[in-house]
Amino acid sequence: MLMKGKVNMKVTVLKNKQVKFEFEVKPDEFEHGIDHAYTKKQKEVEVKGFRKGHVPRNIYENKFGVETLYEDALNHVLSHKYQDILKDKKYEIVSDPIIDVDFKKVTKDKPFKVSLTFDVKPEVELGDYLNLEEKYDNTEVKESDVELELLNMRKNSGTFEPKNGELLVGDTAIFDFEGFLNDKPFEGGKAENHELEIGSNQFIPGFEEQMVGMKKGDKKDINVTFPKNYHSENLKGKDVVFKIKLHDIKTKVPSELNDKWVKSLKRDEKTVSSLKKTIEKDLLTRKKTNAENKFNSTIISKVLEASKLDIPKSMIEREAKGQIEQAKQQAKQYNMPYEQLLQFQGMTPEMFEKNARRDAEIRVKMNLVLEAVAIKEKLKVTKKDLDDAYKNLVETHKVTLEYVKNVIPEEQMKKDILPQLGYKFILKNAKKI
Repeated sequence: MLMKGKVNMKVTVLKNKQVKFEFEVKPDEFEHGIDHAYTKKQKEVEVKGFRKGHVPRNIYENKFGVETLYEDALNHVLSHKYQDILKDKKYEIVSDPIIDVDFKKVTKDKPFKVSLTFDVKPEVELGDYLNLEEKYDNTEVKESDVELELLNMRKNSGTFEPKNGELLVGDTAIFDFEGFLNDKPFEGGKAENHELEIGSNQFIPGFEEQMVGMKKGDKKDINVTFPKNYHSENLKGKDVVFKIKLHDIKTKVPSELNDKWVKSLKRDEKTVSSLKKTIEKDLLTRKKTNAENKFNSTIISKVLEASKLDIPKSMIEREAKGQIEQAKQQAKQYNMPYEQLLQFQGMTPEMFEKNARRDAEIRVKMNLVLEAVAIKEKLKVTKKDLDDAYKNLVETHKVTLEYVKNVIPEEQMKKDILPQLGYKFILKNAKKI
């Protein structure tokens, strides 16, 4: 498909959902670029007999050659062409350009050809998004729910006491352990008098379960397999044996349920009765929030699954890059290496970046589909929508409104808000069953 662009370019829509813009760079355009390139370079140029930053262009060209300015000059020309391309609203560019130019033909005396190829926003083929139905979880709060919450609170403020008998889930074990790989101890696999709450899942899967039933003084070999995504390369997916000796067992005895205990919590409630009412109210809020989130997530997932689109890899990479950069900035704030921050999360950079790309693909698809719904339904961004969005950014990032509006102009903000309107529209029309 060929057509003439509005900015004197030949536009070709390629089969892989890319658009190619071809044009000539004329001598006067390139001369303008060379002027710009020299003005930029002149500040640093030093030639004997001239002050730094005051070397005439003809002297520079005689000494270094005009060709040394061509790269910067071409970049300047292409930046102008790029702005012209952005004016063509027929295509929404979503990637950096692939530049095709024969540098042997780049000269200031004759026109030369250049092409810029971009990924463009894909078309979305929407599936069913109207009048969807989904089960809504029961949000009733039972007396047993309140009692269980009370018991957990009593356990948290309870006291540890020695226990005779078998080690059970919820008990704390005090024990020695040493890990062996192929009958040889491995680094970091040994500790003495280690405390572990059984059922807390702090150890490798299968470890804590095999300790259940042990008694004080017991010794045992525990066979486990390290996860395939374990951070230590030499232990990934390996079968190991931990030799352990149980020294002691402690169990947590819940605090007694009475008004005195309630007062000790230093909450607004001063009696068991008033605490139960607050717990019931909080549980109801929590259940409603969870039910709402689950319902919304399921409905949106149905819409995404029913929609068809071919997302350019560049969009996914750009989104993933933002998440990776955010993690690196977080590591800097904690004054630690990026790899170490990920290690605390049980991940390597490769694992994290793979997950970042997977998450990015989901986010990009969601934005594109929800935006397509908003456009199809002709939903409009109101002044209140804009004001609320700007206000939220001001409060979140602790910056001025003027700064936010400079970074994100209104037209861009409207585009960013559209998916949210599509999201609300879908859920408004969904039915809870």
